[in-house]
Amino acid sequence: MVLLVVDTQKLIVKPELYEFQVFEQNVKNLIRVARENQIEVIYVQHDDGPGEELTKGVAGYEIYDEFKPEEGEAIFAKNVNSPFKESGLLEYLKNKSEDTIIVTGLQTDYCIDATVKCGFEHGFCVIVPENANSTYENEFMSAQETYEYYNHFIWKRRYAKCISCEDTISLMQQKNRNS
Repeated sequence: MVLLVVDTQKLIVKPELYEFQVFEQNVKNLIRVARENQIEVIYVQHDDGPGEELTKGVAGYEIYDEFKPEEGEAIFAKNVNSPFKESGLLEYLKNKSEDTIIVTGLQTDYCIDATVKCGFEHGFCVIVPENANSTYENEFMSAQETYEYYNHFIWKRRYAKCISCEDTISLMQQKNRNS
């Protein structure tokens, strides 16, 4: 079991996100509990390439201060929505014989959707804690509608176990006790 923290970069972690304060607190709690229970926290950063706002070397590319990785925690860079494509993450997880990924981060309708579906396709048990992913409004749906559409309709019972943060934390603590 690992905790993936996807695209929580300074450029896009903003108060305008759906349920920002709940999202921020839940991700912080999940990171803390993972570390306390020797569950690896893995970060993924999106890089749009040179000349773009979200690219390595630009301040907005860095991980949001409240979620900052500790020294030695793995960080993978990607340039497409899926963190598994040509980033080294898939090989890293397979080499460690990981079978379960807890998915948190941004944005629900882009990279979190790809992470959940591609993780499922690669054979992982995918856990999506409630209110630990978020997004912005788009031209088709409000941020709330987008969040609910993916978390309660698209992923649940198809691609992932969509469960409460409390239940996710219990699983993390139980894993540590059983190790």
